[in-house]
Amino acid sequence: MAGDGVKLLGMWASPFVLRIKLALKLKGIEYEYTEEDLVNKSERLLKYNPIHKKVPVLLHGDKPLTESLVILEYIDETWKENYPLLPEDPYERAMARFWAKYTDEKLWLSIVGAFSKTGEEQMKTLDEAQESLKLLEELLKGKRFFGGETIGYLDIVIGWIAVLVPLFEELLGVTYVDPNAMPLLHAWSQEFTNVPLVKERLPPREKMVLFLKAFREGLISSSIKFP
Repeated sequence: MAGDGVKLLGMWASPFVLRIKLALKLKGIEYEYTEEDLVNKSERLLKYNPIHKKVPVLLHGDKPLTESLVILEYIDETWKENYPLLPEDPYERAMARFWAKYTDEKLWLSIVGAFSKTGEEQMKTLDEAQESLKLLEELLKGKRFFGGETIGYLDIVIGWIAVLVPLFEELLGVTYVDPNAMPLLHAWSQEFTNVPLVKERLPPREKMVLFLKAFREGLISSSIKFP
């Protein structure tokens, strides 16, 4: 389906950009993609996101939208007839938004926080991340995906955990998601990344490992933020 001039400014390693790619594919919306260099930001990126100066940026005609959660809801509301992302029930929609905010604020800080630290400080933050992840385990009881039998809004939002956490575990030699303590979340992570629509859009693994190694060094030595 034509997207009426839909364009996406992104960066290959960004889990926030991946959210938008997945949503557009689920909706069947064609779009033009532009890879951004976040070290040397383009005039186009600075023009359409002058406040945060980051990706993703979605352009629909002459209307720019920023922040991945905002963009996801815009996509869902604009192309309502194609594969609804958010639940129809008002309460369930509200709860999906609650958990999206929870994962983007509390979980992101603790998971990436442990990745950016060393020694005792790292282990303390890792413990916090594990306790927070257990709430997602509870949320998955009786479900295949967070969206039910098929992936939905919350799977797309939380998908970065399935993509990044196994790589963080490999690079750090620690465990975030213990398959014995969190079997549902562990199974969801594997199933989500093996959904063909998702798998086809994941960044190359070895390239991502090299990127994350450099990213971690930057985090430890400075105040670099994830793209």
